[in-house]
Amino acid sequence: MTCGIECIDKWLTKAFYRLGHIVARHPGYFLLVPVFLTIICVTGIQRVQFEIDPEYLFSPEHGPGKTERAIVESQFKMNYSSLFNPTRITRPGRFGRVIVIPKHSDTMLSVEIWKELRLLDNIVRNATITWGPENMTYKYDDICARWIDQCFPNDILNLDYVMEDVENGTLKLTFPIMFNPVTWDAHTFPVYFGATEMDDDGLITRVPALQLVYFITADTKAQDQRGSVWEEAFLDAVGKAEDSGRFRHISTARFGSRTMDIELENNTRTVVPYFSSAFILMAVFSVATCMMTDWVRSKPVLGLMGNVSAAMATAAAFGCAIYAGIPFIGINFVSPFLMCSIGIDDTFVMLAAWRRTPVTMDVPERLARTLSDAAVSITITSVTDIVSFCIGKFSPFPAIQIFCMYSGFAVCFIFIWHLTFFAACMAIAGYAEHNNRHSIACIKVKPVSLSDKKSWLYRVFCSGGVNPKDPGNPRDNPDNAIMVWCRDSLGWALNQWYVKIVVLLVFAGYLAGALYGTTTIQEGLQRRKLSRPDSYSIEFYDRDDFYFREFPYRIQVIISGELDYWNVDVQEQIENLTKTFESSRFISSPLYTESWVRSFVNYVNRNQEELNVTIDTKESFLETLNDLWLFKPNPFSLDVKFNEDGTKIVASRFMIQAVNISDGNMEKDMVKELRKIAHDSPLNVSVFHPYFVFFDQFELVRPTSIQSMLVGGATMMLISFLFIPNVLCSLWVAFSIVSIELGVVGYMALWSVNLDSISMVNLIMCIGFSVDFTAHICYAYMSSKATCPEDRVRESLYALGLPIIQGAISTILGVAALILAGSYIFMVFFKMIFLVIVFGALHGMFLLPVLLSLFGPGACSRSKRRRHSSIDKSLPHPYCIPHPSLHYAASQRHQDLAADCKSKSYHSKAAVLPKSNSASKQDKDMGLGTSEDSSESSSSKSLQRKRKEAAEDEAQRRRYMDGWRKATGHAVPLPRTSYPNNGYFNDEDRKRGYVSEVYGRPTRPNYHDERPYRNEGRYH
Repeated sequence: MTCGIECIDKWLTKAFYRLGHIVARHPGYFLLVPVFLTIICVTGIQRVQFEIDPEYLFSPEHGPGKTERAIVESQFKMNYSSLFNPTRITRPGRFGRVIVIPKHSDTMLSVEIWKELRLLDNIVRNATITWGPENMTYKYDDICARWIDQCFPNDILNLDYVMEDVENGTLKLTFPIMFNPVTWDAHTFPVYFGATEMDDDGLITRVPALQLVYFITADTKAQDQRGSVWEEAFLDAVGKAEDSGRFRHISTARFGSRTMDIELENNTRTVVPYFSSAFILMAVFSVATCMMTDWVRSKPVLGLMGNVSAAMATAAAFGCAIYAGIPFIGINFVSPFLMCSIGIDDTFVMLAAWRRTPVTMDVPERLARTLSDAAVSITITSVTDIVSFCIGKFSPFPAIQIFCMYSGFAVCFIFIWHLTFFAACMAIAGYAEHNNRHSIACIKVKPVSLSDKKSWLYRVFCSGGVNPKDPGNPRDNPDNAIMVWCRDSLGWALNQWYVKIVVLLVFAGYLAGALYGTTTIQEGLQRRKLSRPDSYSIEFYDRDDFYFREFPYRIQVIISGELDYWNVDVQEQIENLTKTFESSRFISSPLYTESWVRSFVNYVNRNQEELNVTIDTKESFLETLNDLWLFKPNPFSLDVKFNEDGTKIVASRFMIQAVNISDGNMEKDMVKELRKIAHDSPLNVSVFHPYFVFFDQFELVRPTSIQSMLVGGATMMLISFLFIPNVLCSLWVAFSIVSIELGVVGYMALWSVNLDSISMVNLIMCIGFSVDFTAHICYAYMSSKATCPEDRVRESLYALGLPIIQGAISTILGVAALILAGSYIFMVFFKMIFLVIVFGALHGMFLLPVLLSLFGPGACSRSKRRRHSSIDKSLPHPYCIPHPSLHYAASQRHQDLAADCKSKSYHSKAAVLPKSNSASKQDKDMGLGTSEDSSESSSSKSLQRKRKEAAEDEAQRRRYMDGWRKATGHAVPLPRTSYPNNGYFNDEDRKRGYVSEVYGRPTRPNYHDERPYRNEGRYH
């Protein structure tokens, strides 16, 4: 490690050490100030501004679709009041749409059905609203979008005049256009009929579905608001008619322009009722996890306060973000579930660090060492999460930006609140523990070793703490079974060659499944997934996708700039451009193309003699065009834009028809191909449809996701190197991130999750979450002092196996309530977080230990290391014999003292090593968890402090030499030979009961053992 990088760890450790002293001396301030700040920040919620516009949230902020729309609107602004044409709109506007299918037959072509269609039309037209300061009433005919002086008609209803003839077969309907023999309406059947079936002659044989559309004027903001109110009346009227059974022969499905907005809001708010249940579940888990059989050291209240701290911090962060003017969106409701999980993880880290401190130490010193020990762990977790959300802030999708800003605020606040509010709670609990008080009742109790004469109820529910006269009593220091299992069972199994083969084969299968999943992934956010499964809009979306995908989009092609349209070469360029579009597999035949240039030139050329006009000069072309072709009833008048004096054409457009677009991937490919044709044209060409704004996400979501994951992976590796300065460790972290992210992407596709803006924000979060279970396990292995890979595997699993399990369970429990919301959005969050947590835990518990043992440092010199590793394979680290207070030693300065014991022969009544106030660097908490090893980072102390503490320990050793003898009633003979293993325990000592199996704590030796001591009475 370079000195510069080491300074980060040292600075954090020292800063947190000082903070711990301050908090422990003044816990009241650090308890009350965060509470007051939370109350102040929460008041910002009253200013919340909900943003529910799907176009704004889920389309790229600066996507090409919005640029194309700006081009169209600058030249061809839609006039809803007098020149409205639905095929030329640039924005959805305000409208109501109904898709009708027959109930008892397979076709809509019957007299009875057409009568009910007329009834449906009357219901819609009679829907009345009251709006405005004067409370005026409006019906559809009063506010409809108009062409000239009439509401845009659903002229297909006029087929009722001839429907009897159509039903009995005397009149055949010709597809795609037919003139009504009674009204002379030109019925454009693809606009109204869905999934039409025809015979070889183009005669319609069956019509499975029909749609009616009602457009509202929306030229001004006031008109738009009025139209929004009418939409609600429309949806209510059609819904009541359908639900009341007024229609015997038809079934309706309704939709309005605000349906997506309303359903998105309703969808996201469904998770709010589950906040309380999720909090209770997390609280129960925290309390249960923080409990021990020792009722003094048990910390159930602190487990609960960890949840309270996270909830307070999240609420304060949200209020602060609202004060900052950030709009609030529905998916932000997911954030509290995630933040509670993050808060509980930090709680585990801090409690684990507290348990590693000596119980006889005063509270300020214990809390100082607790925070200094947990400094790197909680900081690296918080920093990686914050950086992940910062990466999301640069996403082109506003929904991701807003969510990441709120979540980033929350992570920062949780970090601060845990270092202040929760640390103050720990200090208060520490004072209670120091006085041997019950962790819940706060009354003084006796330890287990002194409770033999008490009732079994007292021993089970009250006893705890340590005997001040005999703190090393093993009855007061129970082992942790899960940690022992991780080391002795799981660690042993992973060191077997056949288990390693199985793990690698399973990993190969995992990668194969992930790679296969990436080939099946679908892109884009389907609109039906923004609604609840029980929403009325789901039926509409299903019918629309099933019946109306043959001719789904009327696409505008805009030619900007001044051109000599009277020039034959220019006309040929435009015609070639039109044919190029028509040759695309996504575009229908020329029969469905509306081109004013093509139709006008062909009309003049066909009728040259009758018209007696020419169009080969500028003046004659413009005059003939205005006189014969651009009269107001002709829709082509909307496709030519003149300059102010009418002497030049500055823009024009023509319409093409998309055909057979069945899914999001085809929509993406269609837009990509059409834009390429426009780009390759020598003319200044743009293509546009209002839905292109949404389709842009299909084009951007894949490269944006890949870019975010690459940047995030590189950033996480850099952060890991800064906090854990080891190049090889950083490379393993990067490998794990890539593997986990690949697994999440592949298996989310197999779990029916599309690659869209919702899943992309989860992929960004997963970058930070994947570090939690990998960086620390790698560092634990790399920093191990064991001499062979097998021992390193056991050490790393002993230190971090339990924390990984707890962290995984807490996070999954935190998002489990999202399943109950019944929403695709929240289900995606649950699925992807579940995947990343499970994959991360499996990588940390199984894959990384195997890979590190095979390809990590020292794997090639395994035999040599095995010879030197036979000293002690049962303990994660060597421990020196402490004094009777049960504080075990493993730090460097105690190893130095052990070396002194080896080189010198002390002659006194009794000789023991001094008590330890710190532990070896190997035992430092490497991540989330509750490891109870006694440890402290030796790298955080200066040389001067080491020397000072070593001197203090030497003095303590001399003071307690007689104390050990008095406590035991026996004298320990001092041989004149040195320790063969520097005074550390080995397996034989463990069998005799001199040391605890889990924590490496010494037990009181059995001086009545008749077996002679080896090495002249010295312990191994």
